[in-house]
Amino acid sequence: MRLVFAGTPEVALPSLDALLDSPRHEVVAVVTRPDAPSGRGRRMQASPVAEKAAEVGLEVLKPTSAKDPAFLERLRELKPDCCPVVAYGALLPRAALEIPEHGWVNLHFSILPAWRGAAPVQHAIRAGDDVIGATTFRIVEELDAGPIFGTVTEQVGPTDTAGDLLGRLAVSGARLLVETMDGIEAGRLVPRPQPKEGVSYAGKLTVEDAKVDWTAPAFEVDRLIRSCTPTPGAWTTFRGERLKLGPVLVQPGATPTEDEPPLGRGTIKAEKNRVLVGTGSVPVELGEVKPHGKKAMPAADWARGVRPEPGEKLGG
Repeated sequence: MRLVFAGTPEVALPSLDALLDSPRHEVVAVVTRPDAPSGRGRRMQASPVAEKAAEVGLEVLKPTSAKDPAFLERLRELKPDCCPVVAYGALLPRAALEIPEHGWVNLHFSILPAWRGAAPVQHAIRAGDDVIGATTFRIVEELDAGPIFGTVTEQVGPTDTAGDLLGRLAVSGARLLVETMDGIEAGRLVPRPQPKEGVSYAGKLTVEDAKVDWTAPAFEVDRLIRSCTPTPGAWTTFRGERLKLGPVLVQPGATPTEDEPPLGRGTIKAEKNRVLVGTGSVPVELGEVKPHGKKAMPAADWARGVRPEPGEKLGG
């Protein structure tokens, strides 16, 4: 089939690579978000998908809106049979959806109908899901509600971050997307409606969503931090400055004694080779931390530099 691929971030690259390598399909162009300011200098930067497309000589379309008449006209001229989508990042109007014969087929990183929306993996980790997955479905005007072609699943490990899971799902999902294109071309794959039960939504996580609440139990602190790694990045405050946090280690079975009372919520206990912080249940051991304006470092190294006073807290 003739394909126009739509995607923007790095997580879309395995799918684009897999489609480019497929002997049964021809990717004739890509659609991606416009260049955006990036880094400390805020220089305009093309998306990872745009950079990859330029490397292999594909036409790159960067409409500010998919309603743009010039974009729609160019899409008609390209005559795609289908438009596979991975994390494009913009809504598609009916006028665009109607152009390819086989529609737009999205690879979404959840087991639909669970976690429709922008941040499915992050919300799944935060909710404590044991299994997550990726689903291919035909895009309709309602958010992530179209009929399903196929699904792959992935076990959520106890230390998996959102970045870890997205990395694995990007690879297994790429295979699923190619298989979906193959099945559509062969006429043997018919999408099935999504179940009406089990619908949940996963809105984009903001920086405020990533602030750690030390009054929460340790398992919630752990999930929140893993769900926000690498973006938007979990954080707390120390002495009025923001401190970014990497994944933590929950201290199982940690019980206070008469000689060593329980750590208060958010209270820091700096030992020789580790740093503990109290939560609403058992303490957690900090992993890497990143003070404001500095590089990430092991928490023990950070503590040796700042020398927390007895009873001093994070997030206070």
